[in-house]
Amino acid sequence: MRPYILKEANWKNLKSDRFELAVLPWGATEAHNYHMPYGTDVYEADAVAEESGKKAWKKGAKVIVLPTIPFGVNTGQSDIYLDMNLNPSTQMAILRDLITVLDRQGLKKLLIVNSHGGNDFKTMLRELGLTFPDMLLFTCNWFQALNKDKYFEEKGDHADEMETSLIMHLHPHLVTPLEEAGDGDEKKSVITGLREKWAWAERKWSEVTEDTGIGNPKKASPEKGRLYFEDVTSKVANLMVEICQAKPGHLYK
Repeated sequence: MRPYILKEANWKNLKSDRFELAVLPWGATEAHNYHMPYGTDVYEADAVAEESGKKAWKKGAKVIVLPTIPFGVNTGQSDIYLDMNLNPSTQMAILRDLITVLDRQGLKKLLIVNSHGGNDFKTMLRELGLTFPDMLLFTCNWFQALNKDKYFEEKGDHADEMETSLIMHLHPHLVTPLEEAGDGDEKKSVITGLREKWAWAERKWSEVTEDTGIGNPKKASPEKGRLYFEDVTSKVANLMVEICQAKPGHLYK
């Protein structure tokens, strides 16, 4: 039993154990090109949160990792078979309920470890911060924590070289041979502001990519995934440690 993993805990220990930070991994269930599982974001969320929690715990941080929420915002993929969607308003309701539990029980810090680009918790936490003024609410996108160019050759943001390498390291039996993968070619918007990324509109996934991937995965390897996983979990662990150490009213200097 790992004492920082809630799903492995029992009531005998939790009657007396207390924690400083609750960590909520949040993924999605969606197609990841032809060669990777629908649960890619869930497997990543599990692994990144749990390994980061382990490293933070070893540094003395009292973290508790909650079970991963496996569904995310997939509103742009409504025609992709069995891509499961939670609307942002549903996510807001889930967060409100979970934060209510934490607040009532005196666990006043929450970090969402987000594993899906379609999830965006910032505006939700702004509103929930007014409802729960004693809570310190944080969110992070682990996949943006490092410069991927230092680890991978091909750029991309979905079922790309990075994600493929990571799952090849974590769950190699779930990745089919790379010759079966699509190239992850992305069609660019006809609107200049969207191409330059200072304007935004939701992507219609089936029109942007033929294989549901964005980024060529063909140069992926388990070793690349291992190196990236070690570094990204160390960085997320440091975030957890700093949040545990932070005191309300003393967050800025």
